[in-house]
Amino acid sequence: MSHKIIAAVDDMIFISKIRTVTEHLGLRIQFVRSVPAALAAAREEKPSLVIADLHATRCEPLALARELKADDDLCDIPIVGFFSHVETTLQAAAQEAGYNRVMPRSAFSNNLDRVLTGKF
Repeated sequence: MSHKIIAAVDDMIFISKIRTVTEHLGLRIQFVRSVPAALAAAREEKPSLVIADLHATRCEPLALARELKADDDLCDIPIVGFFSHVETTLQAAAQEAGYNRVMPRSAFSNNLDRVLTGKF
């Protein structure tokens, strides 16, 4: 796997934070806006990580996890989702859909460098 990260995030604040940290760490990031775009990007070059804002409106984050985990070539890619800590039903749905790790937005932001490098 490469050091490419795919991000299904449409919140501009999180996009900016993620882009800044990936550049600082020397990682490559590709932001996607749909499940088909995420799958195509993952097939083009298998990423080391997929991250998703579970509140994203453009890219259906639960469908994204289900599709990745159902694909024999992509099912081993780690998927990390972040959510508003008050949305516990969303957290459970994400875990059921196949997310390897689901964390509150605050924990994601505070540990972003560790999350992106797989050390969290």
